[in-house]
Amino acid sequence: MLVAAVSDTHLPRGARRLPEACLDALRGADLILHGGDFSAPSVLAELRSLGPPVQGVYGNADEPALRDTLPQQLVVEAGKARIGMIHIPGPAAGRSERLLRRFPGCDAVLFGHTHLPVVERERDVWILNPGSPTERRRGPFRSFLLLRVRGRSIRPELVRLT
Repeated sequence: MLVAAVSDTHLPRGARRLPEACLDALRGADLILHGGDFSAPSVLAELRSLGPPVQGVYGNADEPALRDTLPQQLVVEAGKARIGMIHIPGPAAGRSERLLRRFPGCDAVLFGHTHLPVVERERDVWILNPGSPTERRRGPFRSFLLLRVRGRSIRPELVRLT
């Protein structure tokens, strides 16, 4: 199973849109995850129009309609793997431990908010942030994640956008 994960798209904003490389990966996935800060409901609708099912959580910059539609946190089943999702992970100090406590029994935890890509292993759990495909802010580059899932095993790949 192939899962494509994005976060912090902050769309629409001017003429900015999701890069073609990101859209191609989203279309080719079996499941799309969004870690919050879509910004507008039209972005969720656009992602849903790509084909694969979409799961997501709302972020602090999301319009009220998204907050009414999406949960603050979620556990998604991707095949046999369990992926916890939340937008704001809290301060960097103690983050991994806090996320492990918040999502017991998960094989990965995906968060957003910081725009900083993270692919780390804490005990047997992946701690993941796809960064942002549209707005790098303090991040080193724009990015998203591909997760190859087999059973409960997850193999993450950070995709750097040019």
